[in-house]
Amino acid sequence: MSPTPSSGSAFLPTVAAMTETALTVHQTARPHGFPTPGHFAFVESALPVPGPGTALVENLYWSVDPYHREMMDADFALHAPLEGRTLGRVVDSRDPALREGEIVLHRLGWRTHAVVTPEQTRVIPRFDGAPLSAHLSILGGTGLTAYVGLTRIAELREGQDLFVSAAAGGVGTATGRLARLMGAGRLVGSTGSAAKAAHLTGQVGYDEVFDHRSGPSAELLARAAPDGIDLYMDNVGGEQLEAAISSLRPYGRIVRIGTISQYNSTGTPYALRNLPDIVEKSLRMEGFLVSDYRDVQDELYAFVVPHLQSGRIGLDETVVDGFGGIVDAFLGMLRGENQGKIIVRAAGAAGAAGAGA
Repeated sequence: MSPTPSSGSAFLPTVAAMTETALTVHQTARPHGFPTPGHFAFVESALPVPGPGTALVENLYWSVDPYHREMMDADFALHAPLEGRTLGRVVDSRDPALREGEIVLHRLGWRTHAVVTPEQTRVIPRFDGAPLSAHLSILGGTGLTAYVGLTRIAELREGQDLFVSAAAGGVGTATGRLARLMGAGRLVGSTGSAAKAAHLTGQVGYDEVFDHRSGPSAELLARAAPDGIDLYMDNVGGEQLEAAISSLRPYGRIVRIGTISQYNSTGTPYALRNLPDIVEKSLRMEGFLVSDYRDVQDELYAFVVPHLQSGRIGLDETVVDGFGGIVDAFLGMLRGENQGKIIVRAAGAAGAAGAGA
């Protein structure tokens, strides 16, 4: 994916020059299959003014995530601003709990500015050696998903063998790095290209990675993990979930995180053919919402930040510059063009937020 917005973003010069106006992204129609730029609209409005008990936030970083595609089918309201995790700077406050200049996390993105209450925000702590973008990747909801999945749902123990689908995505790279630090045994992943596989084995810590497009998943996983697996972190569903069920050893565990293989499908969902194995091998399959584990956030910081500072954990991020590229970034993520977490960064955000923030 290009680190700059596409040439089709004709509004970019206007965005750069704005001082008294704001932009929001609206969903204009329900997609049937893969969404297109025509399902979105950039809407210009006057800069919002905060009222008592609120503050105006100038957004600096935006997260685009696979779950957005699922919500486009019914959950997002049409012709209204889309939601999403966002980091921004408080620029005008009418509440003492939100001090001007603070960096906060909130969910009122995709927009350049938002009026928020203290209850809608969380002040972001500053850690030396951790850039702001990390609070949307390894230190944010992406990293928290991986951490909760490994520690609370899978209950990973040292030496256990793990398979992770969509291993080159945000959650997949975070899972690989955290599992390696936690003492996982053999770490196997799936991805969609040889270049991503090389990054996962060379930089992230995976032992074996296969291209899921190169053959039946059951055969590819059996070759990558001939002795089976103990745990499966499932970001994909479908054929790869079926393959994992077959490869899991007795009393294995499946953590259901997402079903990205079916988000854009218009056909009949993949029918698992080996569900009896769950009973016969005493397997456990469990899903979760990371929003139910916000109390684990400080534990994540305590575990990850020292490794970030020492360089033992690297950041797996694809950064797209300019709010005007947010739709392109989202669609590119659905096509698998990113490596690690994909983040959109406002022009000049790194300098405005402070070096090393």
